[in-house]
Amino acid sequence: MVRHFDKVQYRQSHYKPPTSSRCTTSGLRRVKVIGILGGIASGKSTVAAEFARLGCKVIDADKIAHELLDKKTVRKKIVGLFGVTILTPARRVSRRKLADIVFADKDKKKLAQLNKIIHPLVLARADRLIKQYSRQSRTKAIVLDMPLLMEIGWHKRCDRLIFVTCNRKKRRKRAAKMPFFDKNQPKTGHTDPLWRENLQISLDKKAGISDNIIDNNFDLSALVRQVAKIFSLL
Repeated sequence: MVRHFDKVQYRQSHYKPPTSSRCTTSGLRRVKVIGILGGIASGKSTVAAEFARLGCKVIDADKIAHELLDKKTVRKKIVGLFGVTILTPARRVSRRKLADIVFADKDKKKLAQLNKIIHPLVLARADRLIKQYSRQSRTKAIVLDMPLLMEIGWHKRCDRLIFVTCNRKKRRKRAAKMPFFDKNQPKTGHTDPLWRENLQISLDKKAGISDNIIDNNFDLSALVRQVAKIFSLL
């Protein structure tokens, strides 16, 4: 059954997170966990930011990953795999250079090697943050802003899944302005800024398991209304 209010679609789902994966650590109060799904440049972070404005705590996986790249131990491992050419003159890891290398590898081995270093650390910190936020009485809910939420299986830790939809033309335009896409010299050989979605679970599958769908084809005020409506259901 699908009900409409404003531009929100609420979908009654059979999806139930396993009890063992929920945040029921001894001594912690029960705080709902919300997972944000959607395509590249669909507006997932904008939705997460709006939930933050309403009193939710947001765990931004990209931000965590970027911070980890500045850790000496992590930088040493990455340089060991990909060489010193990925470093900037200030001896920091260049995310663009790193992306050019791993995404140009057709066998995806380099991407797998990078993920093996970064993913466990990101998830460990995210897990600590979930426990930390659960102890804070003012936390309304915890929002997971993770680009690969479903791919790593963390959708099973969520009480509610929200899919952000936006038409491909608008997403392509937004993505082309992002730092990782160089429209003048795409070293990966791809000219479509959304090509990385080919490496991920399909958007149809992500939408299919979601409890709510937010339509981000309109202005910010429309998105704000939709988030507020979903928040009222929590």
